[in-house]
Formats: sequence, structure tokens, C-alpha cells
Amino acid sequence: MWLLLGLLLGVGAIVAANQLEGGSLLQLVNLPAALIVFGGTLGAVMVQTPPAILRRTGQLLSLSQRTPLSHEQGIQQLIHWCITAHRKGLVALEQEASSVEDRFVRNGLQLLADGKPAEAVRATLEVELITREQRDYQAARVLESMGGYAPTMGIIGAVLGLIQVMVRLDQPSQLGSGIATAFVATIYGIGVANLLLLPLAAKLRQMIDSRSLYHEMMMEGLLMIADGQGPKSVQLKLQGYLDTSDAAPTPS
Repeated sequence: MWLLLGLLLGVGAIVAANQLEGGSLLQLVNLPAALIVFGGTLGAVMVQTPPAILRRTGQLLSLSQRTPLSHEQGIQQLIHWCITAHRKGLVALEQEASSVEDRFVRNGLQLLADGKPAEAVRATLEVELITREQRDYQAARVLESMGGYAPTMGIIGAVLGLIQVMVRLDQPSQLGSGIATAFVATIYGIGVANLLLLPLAAKLRQMIDSRSLYHEMMMEGLLMIADGQGPKSVQLKLQGYLDTSDAAPTPS
């Protein structure tokens, strides 16, 4: 909702300014210009990016719109699991793991239930954490690349529009469409890059950082449970994470 509101505000400001200058909305609608910018940008990023990374980009965009999960809730979960482990043993965490949506945390609980030592749990989870973070940053860079390609495609559209103007100098009645394509393509390219693609890329990076911090916190808590520490110790040690970030997007 917030994303849509921001996008509408940015586009609305451009349309309103055009209206104040005496223009009309139809002047900003140009199918050839849109085809050049959007089709060219998508084609360029498809040449650059493996399909798996493109799919991950889509997954992250969907994830970024989900309801946030607070770090405080994560600490409360860890305290609950700590109490369960003290009362019923680590093997009881296997049943808890089955109800956890987050795959990273679920894997950690399963390792504890299997009786793995804290060192083995840390080594396994750190590899998963680093690998996922790197893969997610690659996905975020897809949008950054598109934000770089779009203005260039807008320039290509402008050049093509001017070419049409030049070849129709003997037909004054047809010059308008070529000029419109030239200028509107530039607006599309710069607009979609700076109002949508680059802001989305920055949003994904912020989300990745927040999710990584959340997973680090959960990993530390699980390691404390593996070491047999009590609920109060878990809460006190992890309290510092609440000062860094109040919430993290719901992990997948």
C-alpha cells in the first residue's frame, strides 16, 4: 500500500505539472515509446541475468510487501523454545520446527533436535546465511541494472523518434508523432528508473539487511539454547537487537 501510494504521488506530480503547463494526459501516452523503454529494458536484463536470479527478484518483491515480523516476537519465540528444551529436552524442538515458516530457523531447530553441538549448528547456519544474503543481493542488483538500462532505452527511443522526424520533413502533418515519441520515450526511461526501479532496488537492499539481522539474532538465540543457557540469559543477550531494528519482513 505504501509503495503504491508513493508511486501514485510521483506519477501524479509529473502529470499535474504537465497539466499546469497547459499539456494533456494524452500527450504522455505513447505506445511506441513504452514499447522501446519497457521492452528494451526487460530484454537487456534477460540477456544479463540467469533465470534463477530473475525468479528470486520476483520472490523478493513479493516478500517485501508482506506483513513485518518484529524482532521482539522472534525473541519471544526463542524464549519459548528455550523453556521447551529445558523441560522436555532438545528433541522436543523437532515438533516445534514443523510449525515454523522460516526455513532458516526451522533448519536451526532441526539441528538442535538432532543433537548437533553448537559449533556444528553455527557452521551450518552461517553458510546458509551468507549464501542466501549473496543470492538476494544479486537479485536486488537486477533492479539496479534495469534502472540503468531504462534511461538509455529512453535515449534510443528519442533518437528513433528524431529519425522519423528527419525522414518526414516533406510531410509536416506527420512530424508530430515522431517528436512525441522522441520526448515521451525519454520521460518514460528516466521516470521508470527513478520512480520505480531504483527505489525498489534500495527497498530490497534494506529488506535484505533487515532479514539478515533477524536471522543473525535467531541464530545466536538457537546457539544459546544449544549451550543450555536459560530463558533470562537469552532475553538479555538478544535485547540489543531491538535497538538496531524494530522489525524485519517476514522471512521465507
